[in-house]
Amino acid sequence: MGTRVSVLSAAGRSDALPLTRALFEEWESRLSRFQAGSELSRLNAGAGTPVVVSDLLAEVVATALSAAEASDGVYDPTLLPQLAALGYERSFELMESDQPAAAVASQPGGAWRGIRLDRQARIVELPVGAALDLGGIGKGLAVDSAIELLAAAGHRMAAVEAGGDVRVHGSPPRAAAWPGAVELRSGSQLVELWSGALATSGIGRHAWKQGELRRHHLLDPRTGLPANTGLWSASVCAAQCGEAEVAAKVAFVLGAGAGADFLRARGLAGLLVPEDGDPIRVGAWPA
Repeated sequence: MGTRVSVLSAAGRSDALPLTRALFEEWESRLSRFQAGSELSRLNAGAGTPVVVSDLLAEVVATALSAAEASDGVYDPTLLPQLAALGYERSFELMESDQPAAAVASQPGGAWRGIRLDRQARIVELPVGAALDLGGIGKGLAVDSAIELLAAAGHRMAAVEAGGDVRVHGSPPRAAAWPGAVELRSGSQLVELWSGALATSGIGRHAWKQGELRRHHLLDPRTGLPANTGLWSASVCAAQCGEAEVAAKVAFVLGAGAGADFLRARGLAGLLVPEDGDPIRVGAWPA
């Protein structure tokens, strides 16, 4: 998934790391768009024809389509062709930070509306020319699955973090909440996570240049180009990491005003960090 995964659990429980590692390796082998042999890559290569997929991939696709519907398409899992045109074709740590100039025209998204999914039969058919990128939501859902796996294995306390997305279970020793930090343009804000999950979408790390143009991976599906709303990051707290991941991305793409309204309408707490100016607290986000 192009990131480090961290696991915290009670002392003496040596099974937390191997359980979490095995889960993430399984999800990576099925959902990575960067591995030619992954199940997702095979699905993308078969666009235009029905493809039988695993229960895991079918579930993630179903969740992604529900998220796209719930956000009126602001979250769009079918922007992979647009990302590739912008130079994001390989895992980020393998990309060149300065790439040759390329003429990239506006290419709106929305191909997700043409996806046919038979959840019971585990059949997915992508429209011709469409391709799925499940990196962000897949990461969030994997964190959720890891926490649920550890809880089922008898862990009374655990925290799993992947690329800035974290979910907790129980309470840490001698404390009521899990301490953490959210990056700001300058420094960070310390927060306490009592339960649930916290996810951040931003351009502080995944940004590059294409000729003289600054690019990043958070695309506006209305244009197919990097969102330009004046935000540097959006952090959201929710019950589950997959939900927080999607909400953070949608809030970033919508921008400070509409993004804050989106979060308030769903009762979610968030922190919107502009490229210039003070952070904007939404809902119950602490001062």
